[in-house]
This record gives sequence, structure tokens and C-alpha cells, in this order.
Amino acid sequence: QVSVTESGGGLVQAGGSLRLSCAASLHPFSDYAMAWFRQAPGKEREFVAGISRYSSVTDYADSVKGRFTISRDFNNNMVYLQMTDLKPEDTAVYYCAGERTASHRDVPTSANYAYWGQGTQVTVSS
Repeated sequence: QVSVTESGGGLVQAGGSLRLSCAASLHPFSDYAMAWFRQAPGKEREFVAGISRYSSVTDYADSVKGRFTISRDFNNNMVYLQMTDLKPEDTAVYYCAGERTASHRDVPTSANYAYWGQGTQVTVSS
């Protein structure tokens, strides 16, 4: 059964850090590029960070470059988003997504991923 499940959201003060986790029941895990998206109230879902099939390529939205780091653990089918120096504008529901890609270097940035989690709320207070 395919499933994608996020955890690790919460309330944090500006300047603080959080690590989001994503458990992905996608097999084989190495066939899938994985990504994090976020959606704030009244806004469209936007790409935050992505990682290619074998972790050879990562991509980030300009707004999070240098502050967020995406990684994946092939032993446990996990994806992580380490977030540092959080800002109030980072407040959103964060979603983990998976997409099977042909190339091991592809990191799709559009929201056309096949598999999505239910989301986890991140709130950054000023």
C-alpha cells in the first residue's frame, strides 16, 4: 500500500529550527524523486525543496536557500527537511510528495507529483 506521511511540524519562534520527517511507502524508493511543498492560507501550493532519486541533485526555492536542507535515508525510506533561521513567512502547511522519474537527476518543481502526504503545520511566531 502506497503512503506518504509527514511529521515534525509545530510552533517555533522566529530564528528557530525544526526538522520535518516524511515516511514514504514507495517501492523501490530509489525510483522516486521526493520533494517538500508548502501552502500558506490564501496562497497556492509552492515548491520548497526537492531531491533526486539517488540524492545526486537537490533543488531549493530561492526563499529557503541557505536555510533549509533536504535529505533522504534509503535504509528507512525517509525524507527530511531541516529548517533553520525560520521566519514568520515560512508559516504554512508543509507537504511531502513523491514522483517516479526516469532520470536519476530529475527534480520536478511543479506540483504534479503522484503521491502526497496529508501535511504538517509549521507556525513561526515573530
